[in-house]
Amino acid sequence: MSIMYHEGNRRLQDQFQSRRISDRLEEKLTRTEFTDDDKVFIENLPYFFLATADAEGRPDCSFKGGLPGFVRVIGPSELAFPDYDGNGMFKSLGNVFVNPNVGLLFIAMHGKPQRLRVNGAATMRSDDPLLAETVGAQLIVRVAARAIFPNCPRYIPAMELKAPSTYAPRPGAEPPEPAWKSFDAFKDCVHPRHPAFRG
Repeated sequence: MSIMYHEGNRRLQDQFQSRRISDRLEEKLTRTEFTDDDKVFIENLPYFFLATADAEGRPDCSFKGGLPGFVRVIGPSELAFPDYDGNGMFKSLGNVFVNPNVGLLFIAMHGKPQRLRVNGAATMRSDDPLLAETVGAQLIVRVAARAIFPNCPRYIPAMELKAPSTYAPRPGAEPPEPAWKSFDAFKDCVHPRHPAFRG
């Protein structure tokens, strides 16, 4: 029984004669618990991509960024990341409310190219104990991993990482407000920042 593939995957694998390599990749690389190397890779990245879908299956993909360590592996098959102040639309987390299935892509486009996929089920809490130690977080999202697997990095472009975002929450610093919040088109309806741990 596969934790990676469904009938749609299998039909294309058969069409392109790739079922055998697909099975071997799942057998050799797919896991349900994080390795030590996975933990180091995830916790040293300043960003990842989060895929969600609403109750009807309509997808959304978002970029999540912070200082290295903002995503933490907190159990054999569990990771956690903060929700920071944003535009208030809650596209990703609104989807999690109605459909907990998520896909996370951790990718290094600087230094040695590398990528790791994590598929699982997400939950979020406004009273999570991690809030008391996570600078800038208004919610904590936890993901119980169902499948963890690396991907070939051959198409990742060579890029340079210069510095974390100025807006990434950091201990003891008041985060700057993005310019768009003061634009005439938006400033009369911008929501207040949610109180958060400052470090």
